[in-house]
Amino acid sequence: MLLVSIGNAWAVELIASVDRNPVSINESFKLVIRASESPDDDPDFSQLNQDFEILNQQQSSRSSWVNGQSSKVISWNLNLMAKRVGNLNIPSIPFGDDQSNPISLQVVKNPAAAVGSNDALYLDVAVSDNEVYVQAQVIYTVRLFQRVSLAKASLTEPQADNVMVEKLGDDTQFNTQVNGVNYTVTERKYALFPQKSGSLTITPLTLTAQVVSQGRSAYGSIFNSQQTKTARIYSAPVQLTVLAAPAQFTAKHWLAAEQLHLEQTWSNKEQTITVGEPLTRTLTLLAKGVTASQLPEFTLDDNNSSLKTYPDQAVLKNQHNADGVIAFREQKIALIPSKPGQYQVKAIEIPWFNTITGQQEIARLPAVTITAVAKEGAVIDLGAVNPVPIVELPQVIASPVSVEADNTWKWLALSFAAGWLLTLLYIVINRLKGRSEKAIVVNEDLPLKTVIKQLETACKANDAVKTKLALTQWLSLQYPGLNLDSIMALCGRELQDEIHGLNQYLYSEEAGHWNGSHLAELVRVHLQEKADAAGKGNALEPLHRL
Repeated sequence: MLLVSIGNAWAVELIASVDRNPVSINESFKLVIRASESPDDDPDFSQLNQDFEILNQQQSSRSSWVNGQSSKVISWNLNLMAKRVGNLNIPSIPFGDDQSNPISLQVVKNPAAAVGSNDALYLDVAVSDNEVYVQAQVIYTVRLFQRVSLAKASLTEPQADNVMVEKLGDDTQFNTQVNGVNYTVTERKYALFPQKSGSLTITPLTLTAQVVSQGRSAYGSIFNSQQTKTARIYSAPVQLTVLAAPAQFTAKHWLAAEQLHLEQTWSNKEQTITVGEPLTRTLTLLAKGVTASQLPEFTLDDNNSSLKTYPDQAVLKNQHNADGVIAFREQKIALIPSKPGQYQVKAIEIPWFNTITGQQEIARLPAVTITAVAKEGAVIDLGAVNPVPIVELPQVIASPVSVEADNTWKWLALSFAAGWLLTLLYIVINRLKGRSEKAIVVNEDLPLKTVIKQLETACKANDAVKTKLALTQWLSLQYPGLNLDSIMALCGRELQDEIHGLNQYLYSEEAGHWNGSHLAELVRVHLQEKADAAGKGNALEPLHRL
């Protein structure tokens, strides 16, 4: 038994993976096996021959030295093609006494030949689902089939009215057969987010390419440039049905996602802090199938005058992979108690619609109790919220020296709090100044005046969808990092009500008429007020008032 355990400890870990699953029959795919050190012996790939044809294989090795530590990666890359349809098993590959992990692979029949598939060059497009909820994600895949050489090519992006488009990752390439003809396939994916319910048509894509001629120049010189001819091909249009938000979804903020995760961390796990000192709470929201601008803001409880909250600027990010977009929102909040005692931090709930199950769900963080204690030697005010008892409290109050110490402590606490607030204000102003400078660079490419003009034109035309898109564009230029809900918090009540009315019209299943004239007027008033405020001072008004 001791010898067996020692042998297992010395075994080299060999990790096997494929570039995609499932694959079509007569379609090549890649098998990659990686190890961090040399295995026991050379690999034996003969077991693959039963269900797969090995088209080619390569081995590579890469070493690196970082921070005084060396690392090594050895890779075996095989290009395979399945011999039959079905659920096949890529067996464990022996490397002497070491073994790679097995992989289950689904091999399906070739899809029906597309229109123009007998051509030397054609496009094929598909979507992950022909029905999608408004603002939810649908994956759009385009494949370029070619059996000729291309010197240069350009492909347009998918376009449709009232749709946001996000490109997903890098292009991939593989080989396949269509009607017995070998093709090289280049695949590209996009995430589409429809902004209005109803019927939606994605217009055909256009490929313009320089095709290399098979024959040589009449003079036959090797110094002559390649002979090419221009080819232009089109994909088929795609029809989608965009569903409105269901009536049973009662939350204020519509959020349709495939998955959603909400969590929090604390700078002090015991959630016990000293009066006048900060406790940092970090809230993180992850959602699959939406963009970061669609995530709602966190609702913070700041009604307790004895527990102040100071939120930092939220961090918004999008991560793209082959499955779609993953949105990330993180926000840090500093909590500072002014009196000892126990404070209740309310629960946070984020309602969302699960597009996989078709049901409304709620991501929730439970309420938390924070305990604030006085500094050592300090005297507690009898008016404090849930004061922490201190031994010999009557004797301390009766002593004139203790009263003087209490006043001294109060002035010290106020001084430290004022210094902390001034430091935080300085940091926020510097951040806003940096953002305003960056916004100027962006405005050189996308003028803010042009966006405002588009917004006014859409309002006058009573076009709700174009108005919403223009508002979103205004958001990214005027207030980087904030979503529409954040901007509404900076607007007057009448403008907030008009934007709410716009959202209700867009997400409602009932047909009706929307008038944008009043919204256009309120936007002009808001911009004028902002310009007047900017004339009184060089810096922007703080987004988070202290």
